[in-house]
Amino acid sequence: QVQLVESGGGLVQPGGSLRLSCTGSGSTFDYYAIAWFRQAPGKEREGVVCITLTGLHGGYTETADSVKGRFTISRDNAKNTVYLQMNNLKPEDTAVYYCGGSSIQAMCSVNTVRWYDDWGQGTQVTVSS
Repeated sequence: QVQLVESGGGLVQPGGSLRLSCTGSGSTFDYYAIAWFRQAPGKEREGVVCITLTGLHGGYTETADSVKGRFTISRDNAKNTVYLQMNNLKPEDTAVYYCGGSSIQAMCSVNTVRWYDDWGQGTQVTVSS
């Protein structure tokens, strides 16, 4: 049973940067895709960026319009880790950030939360001066 663990959240000023990590512990990091979602108080979980890990679409990424040009996703297979690099952070980026793993869909999407069947516990990101 793989467990996903997020880390790297914290308090940052507007315009600052953070890098979040999503690490798989236990057995092989054996998902088709990993996605980062976020959820602010009183709002629905929102897809941010995702990456397809295997198969013909391996390496394919998708980014929500709200973070395009500011957030990027990358992976380190040797460390069973997917990273979310967040630059030029804005107060509206404040949320709990979750990584989700999909073992049911061959290609990632930031628009379909139900495709992800394993989730981490989340890490808080607060953007404030």
